[in-house]
Amino acid sequence: MITFILIVIVISVLILVHEWGHFYSARKLGVKVEEFGIGFSGREFGFRFPPKLATVVRSGVRYTLNPLPFGGFVKIFGEHGEDENKPESFASRPIWQRVLIIGAGVLMNFVLAWVLFSGGAILGVPELGDESGGPVSIVGVLPNSPAEKAGLKFGDAIVEMRAQDLTLRVEAEKDVRDFIQAYRGEEIMLFVKRGQEVLEIKAVPRAEVPEGEGPLGVALGYLTLRRTPWYLAPVEGAKMLGRSTVAVLEGFGMLLRDLLTTGKTSAEVSGPVGIFFFADDTRMLGIAYFLQFVGILSVNLAILNVLPIPALDGGRLFFLLLEKIKGTKINPQTENIVHGIGFLVLIVLMVLITYKDIARLF
Repeated sequence: MITFILIVIVISVLILVHEWGHFYSARKLGVKVEEFGIGFSGREFGFRFPPKLATVVRSGVRYTLNPLPFGGFVKIFGEHGEDENKPESFASRPIWQRVLIIGAGVLMNFVLAWVLFSGGAILGVPELGDESGGPVSIVGVLPNSPAEKAGLKFGDAIVEMRAQDLTLRVEAEKDVRDFIQAYRGEEIMLFVKRGQEVLEIKAVPRAEVPEGEGPLGVALGYLTLRRTPWYLAPVEGAKMLGRSTVAVLEGFGMLLRDLLTTGKTSAEVSGPVGIFFFADDTRMLGIAYFLQFVGILSVNLAILNVLPIPALDGGRLFFLLLEKIKGTKINPQTENIVHGIGFLVLIVLMVLITYKDIARLF
């Protein structure tokens, strides 16, 4: 339940920060904002139920609190091409202003990631060290390995191992490797520290080991937290933002390449269910890991939104590019139909990904 509440809050914050970017830039440029909503009601989807919980009007803007607590939205006057002749309409503004308003959401997600990475740097960034750096920890788990099937996770610190005739207190990587090698094909018990909990996990190291893998299917190391002084944290946060952006772009590139060449994806794509379980793992590891996780989610959201996909910010920016090349505005009705179709496709993809997440669990 704690993880569920946390993930609802996290997703809401990521979306609201994004929407606040649109809101703030529109207001600064003199474009009328009709509504800023926290959560959603039935009205946003064409239904009367459930109704809005509360509405407050300030400076011509309706601020609403809604019962469906996932994120929020901003409603900008003229965003669908209407009232082009009115100066306060989004549709009446030059291309550069519309680009700024649309792109501000993506920018705010990058800013949020930078803040989270900076805060995480103060608390401590996980990194590999030598034997003096920390306990022997799991720093990688191979897919479909005995370790994955047993439920071992990244960051688990191995403190003790047991078999029928032996109990071993772990002090070095060699202890773990030798123990696993000695009991291949037999059930062993691992006592691992995950966050503040010590868990007992049963596993059976493989007697027949695939080439390039170990009997248990884990990578080991001495995992520790490297803390950065507060005055250097913004610089470290910016470096981490740069590395994360490159990594996410490479991930999207590999995904697109696989889809175009094979019609399949070699990488695992997760939806809300997958994010929930990953969030639970990182929450148990501690606040520093959780901040890194949320920062990477924010980078993912920013990059996903800037891709030229209909219904997303990148799709709207693409239509502005076409307008610039063409020299005249694209028919608003045509653009709205394309974004509507794109939205439906995204919903279908989300349902399929969620189904895949649930199927993977069982």
